[in-house]
Amino acid sequence: MPEADADPRAEYSRRLENRAETVAAKERLHFRAGNAKLAVVAAGLAMAWMALGRSLFPAYWLVVPAAMYAALVVYHERVLRVRARANLAAEFYRRGMGRMNDRWSGTGESGERFRDPKHPYADDLDIFGTGCLFELLCTARMPMGQNRLAQWLSAAPPVAEIIGRQESVAELREKLDLREHLAVAGETLRSRFDPEALITWAENSAGWPGNPRALSALRLMAAFFAMAALVALGDFLATRNFWPLVIVLIPEAIFRQWLQKRAKEISSGVACNADGLALFAKILERLEKERFQSAKLNALAPTLQGSPLPVSMPVRRLARIVYWIDARGGMLGNLLDLPLLYTAQTGLAAEAWRRKWGGRVRGWIDAAAEMEALLSLAGYSYEHPDDPFPKFLNAGDFAGDDSARHCTALFDGQELGHPLIASRLCIRNSVQLDKHTQLLLVSGSNMSGKSTLLRTVGINAVLAVAGAPIRGTSLRMTLLTVGTRIRSADSLQEGRSNFYTEILRIREVVTLAKEKPPVLFLFDELLEGTNSADRLIGAEALIGGLLKHGAVGIVTTHDLALTEIGAAGTTPLHGSLPGALQAALRNLHFQDYMEGGIMRFDYKLREGIVEKSNAVELMRLIGWEV
Repeated sequence: MPEADADPRAEYSRRLENRAETVAAKERLHFRAGNAKLAVVAAGLAMAWMALGRSLFPAYWLVVPAAMYAALVVYHERVLRVRARANLAAEFYRRGMGRMNDRWSGTGESGERFRDPKHPYADDLDIFGTGCLFELLCTARMPMGQNRLAQWLSAAPPVAEIIGRQESVAELREKLDLREHLAVAGETLRSRFDPEALITWAENSAGWPGNPRALSALRLMAAFFAMAALVALGDFLATRNFWPLVIVLIPEAIFRQWLQKRAKEISSGVACNADGLALFAKILERLEKERFQSAKLNALAPTLQGSPLPVSMPVRRLARIVYWIDARGGMLGNLLDLPLLYTAQTGLAAEAWRRKWGGRVRGWIDAAAEMEALLSLAGYSYEHPDDPFPKFLNAGDFAGDDSARHCTALFDGQELGHPLIASRLCIRNSVQLDKHTQLLLVSGSNMSGKSTLLRTVGINAVLAVAGAPIRGTSLRMTLLTVGTRIRSADSLQEGRSNFYTEILRIREVVTLAKEKPPVLFLFDELLEGTNSADRLIGAEALIGGLLKHGAVGIVTTHDLALTEIGAAGTTPLHGSLPGALQAALRNLHFQDYMEGGIMRFDYKLREGIVEKSNAVELMRLIGWEV
């Protein structure tokens, strides 16, 4: 395990080099083992010719090359497994280096399947998709871990849960061995393990009828019939007396016929891969051995309540049952079905397992999912050591004294940057929203950085409530519900204009402000699809309503008329904003300048209203005669 202050790049490089050396060494052993197997086969064939064809020595000497070949097969398989694990581990560290060097887009899990166009912020803030936040964060390889991380990025939990995640992430980020182990095991497991199918089967109550005692009696009867059939078969082979065998097989066949249909249904319902279950048991066993300090991680440690038996053991037992179930379709399984009641016994064993452990399967899978999601955030925290955890404050500490204002929200971010922008290109700005400044009206020309500011604030709020570090020097905030309208487009299929799509989305944010206060709203080019007069009327009404519900937010615009709402010393143009609310508005802007015939931007946020527009200059730059 690395020291707490170890340089992440140096540590990853060291481990990557070590795993690459292991791959190279095992590759050499792979070729040697393969050549040795060929040599043993050749020697065995030569010995067989000399023993059987020439009678130069007894035939039992052929056991020697056969045993050598079997030993080489086992050794070769072990070499291949170690090489495969080292390859996966090396890839784990390569991806980590790529994330730290801003070369990660398109190399990980995009989370595309989690995209929801109706989500209040996910599309606008680039949460899911190639090159988006989920891909940057996610090192989870198992489907349940990816699902859990997606849930954390999609909704805000209570503050106590967020603080618990922060403590867990801070502890886990230095556990590189654990992160590597689960990443490698999860990569192997992902194609072999369907957690939803396992939960569905485990919680299915339509199993074998009767109480546990009746099920135990059936298992004893099946075992008795199988033993009796074996004894009778042995007696028949020894004495050629078939009557004892007939006496046993007739009632056994009746018993089998009675059990067979239900046993097949139960066996077929175990939609699990035996290898996947065995791997999952190994992951649980690894987690059982780990020792944790934080309360949340100790609660997640997958040990059975009230029992010293670790949960990896029953999962491993189920894997063995599934191995036998999978083998029943083979020739040996069919031959043994009647004398040994093969199908009935495997079905009864699966049902007995489900009755004893089925109700706990969801909890085990939830624990593994939670751990993988936490390890994803821990990896991000380790790879970005300069990014701090946000501090969450009690909303009641910020209640205003003014009866006209009911704002209990705080978002105070210093030197915030966008985590999806390469570090060398990222320009940082500070943003403060509270009971004194509920709204920032940000003006500026095209391409000056207004939309990026909204996404920077929004994505850092999402990171914060997920329990991850933020990109900035500090962030103090209360629990906020994020609602955005940054992107919108018309729809021919639904018959909606761009403006209509925009106001529908804004209505959803207003509903959030009423149902889940306080809300952090982020609106880009507010009401851009209508004329200036209607935009001003609508903006005053919208902003006034949101602020009255205690929301805080940022609105960007290149329409300077809209900035008059928050201009110092002005009065509301249409009576929508009381003086107390208007006092909570603040104008900021981005600016640009021409240098050598090229439009330049510094992307730094400044006080006041922008004094010029660059639209005409941009038209001239592309060759329009303006």
